Amino acid sequence: MLSVFLRSLILFFSSVSLAQADEGDWLHYGGDLAQTRYVNNKEVNIKNIDKLRLKWIFQTGIVGSFENTPLVEGDVMYITTPYNYIYAINKQTGQSIWRYKHVLDLTNFCCGPNNRGLALDDEYVFMTTLDAQLVAIDKKTGLLAWQTQLSNSEYGYSGTEAPIVYDGMVISGIAGAEYGIRGFISAHNSKTGQLIWRWYTIPEPGEKQPDGTYGWYGTFQTKADGINSLNRDIAAEKAQIKAGEYPDAWKTGGGSAWTTKSIDTKTGLLFATIGNPAPDMDGSVRPGDNRWTNSLVALDLKTGKLVWGYQYLPHDLWDLDSASPPILSQAKTDDGKLVDVVIHGGKTGWTYVHDRQTGELIRRSEPMIEQDNLFALPTKGLGTPMLPGANGGVNWSPGSVNKETRLVYYSNLHQPMHYEVRSVPWRKGRLWLGGAFKGIPNAIQSGNISAVNIDTGKIAWQYVTKQPMIGGTLTTAGGIVFTGGDDGYFIALDATTGEKLWQFQTGAGVNAAPMAFEIDGHLHIGVAAGGNAQINTSRGGSIMVFSID
Repeated sequence: MLSVFLRSLILFFSSVSLAQADEGDWLHYGGDLAQTRYVNNKEVNIKNIDKLRLKWIFQTGIVGSFENTPLVEGDVMYITTPYNYIYAINKQTGQSIWRYKHVLDLTNFCCGPNNRGLALDDEYVFMTTLDAQLVAIDKKTGLLAWQTQLSNSEYGYSGTEAPIVYDGMVISGIAGAEYGIRGFISAHNSKTGQLIWRWYTIPEPGEKQPDGTYGWYGTFQTKADGINSLNRDIAAEKAQIKAGEYPDAWKTGGGSAWTTKSIDTKTGLLFATIGNPAPDMDGSVRPGDNRWTNSLVALDLKTGKLVWGYQYLPHDLWDLDSASPPILSQAKTDDGKLVDVVIHGGKTGWTYVHDRQTGELIRRSEPMIEQDNLFALPTKGLGTPMLPGANGGVNWSPGSVNKETRLVYYSNLHQPMHYEVRSVPWRKGRLWLGGAFKGIPNAIQSGNISAVNIDTGKIAWQYVTKQPMIGGTLTTAGGIVFTGGDDGYFIALDATTGEKLWQFQTGAGVNAAPMAFEIDGHLHIGVAAGGNAQINTSRGGSIMVFSID
């Protein structure tokens, strides 16, 4: 009888509304709607970090590719795993409360069976799935409340991101550009699953854009950020369009919106990063800028209409899509004025700081990784060597911003690659890369955590690793940056200097972004250790929680 009572008590806590959630809970993928991954708690700091100890481990029993960030509400932690399992566990003990297993239909997905996390409202836990569904699970029972099909998974549509909930809507994007999908972001009623609005990342012909252009051809930009040549043959592209070649390319134009969005509650804007065009390397079958691939966009939350867009790489040929979640903060302009900004760490290796209202690029940082033969055109056969490789720079890994240090912290990869172009026709549900990006044999790979000053664009410090870094960061008011790598170590760095202060061997690749929560006011740090399919790190299936309490 005691175990039944305890289970009932835990399930009661799991039904606590978000309005009644504890101050120290972690309610969103990035900690807050701004995706800052900043914890305003100084209990764990540079002076006592050596006392941080493992408190408990939860073994999911699922082996795959772990990119998830847990959520904590009340007394319950919610976690996802590869292949779309959800667990509710007691945050104090790690004891399981319930488990939900999504029954997958046909799946076509790139880069591993990933799921990065969940969203919560007063009643439900929300998850996107590898077979392109959005599901709502009852927080009390772990039973399915409703599900809706986002798109047809047979065509390569899939869901891997953690959705976001706001004002009665659950908002998510879609993955699958490597299969020639047409990307979108959609908002659904959080109680019923009914579609409220949908914005397609690839405009159809005749669709007017905020800058006065129509469709996805854009303005035929020749330089990235007005600085770096993209080596485009604009005359040839315009001739193709005039001749009526590839008029339907937009229908399979790619543009995944495959990572979590951020929300500005003051202005009612939603910010999203948009992925690569399709096919990735073969631009000959998609003339024009291919709007809004490789972009940062702002949408009206109520209607889903595009307010502004900034395209980093028009007519991308290198799979350097915009993937890391946008971060909302404040930064100084060149004249010292503090303004609201949106920050993005790119696969290109630059950190971008934009005016939140207009999308204007305020500054681009110093390169966080080596850049060589930048934006050289892919070629046939062996291919063209270029840095960065297709994984980045900053891949999907979420950054974190610290308002005390004025620094944003990003995980970076250094993986030299050859870019080969190879024209092949689109086929339903088949990979459609238009070539290949191939690692260069015997080339040295590495990674780093880069601390970028958001007021100047200067790199304050870098923590360099022998292995590529993918997963993300967490920063605290105690002056710490938490992160991990494929060597299995979960580490803590000094947020001001980058000095390594602490480490713990987890036994599997730490390729997920850490999070934090409180128990009775005491800070706890959580992270998933399960490896990563994209960079082939050691697999596992654990959630670990640490504290000095």
